[in-house]
Amino acid sequence: MVGFGTDLPGAVLFCCTQNAIRSPMAMGLMRHFYGRVIFSDCVGVRAGELDHFAVAVMDEMGIDISRYRPKAFDDLEDTSFDLIVSLSPEAQHKAVDLTRTMACDVEYWPTFDPSLAQGSREQVLDAYREVRDQLLKRIRGRFGVVKAPTV
Repeated sequence: MVGFGTDLPGAVLFCCTQNAIRSPMAMGLMRHFYGRVIFSDCVGVRAGELDHFAVAVMDEMGIDISRYRPKAFDDLEDTSFDLIVSLSPEAQHKAVDLTRTMACDVEYWPTFDPSLAQGSREQVLDAYREVRDQLLKRIRGRFGVVKAPTV
């Protein structure tokens, strides 16, 4: 368990290719579980359209990302991030480029693009659930379980 006084980043940026599935899911999970401790945002190399399957599987956990509007790196208003987590190879290259002008760490978490899944609607949803669950496991493994201070 991680307490509030530990060495956690103050701000994390998740990035993927189109900012339509993986990075909005990661940001939604981060804000849900760590929102009072760590600021998070997300971008893509290009801004796509938010994927309705991503919205559906996040809603299964009680996390609403439906109002999120995808944006590209060039749309970032704030670049004060301590950590950039890239979820696709293309985003990794863009994140590394940003370190020329930003003092931050970059981590690459290769993450399957569930939009490539084929089959029935349920099989496709299962691929999205698997990505969501892997992201949650990776986030918890990296940032620990945040323990609220006792009053």
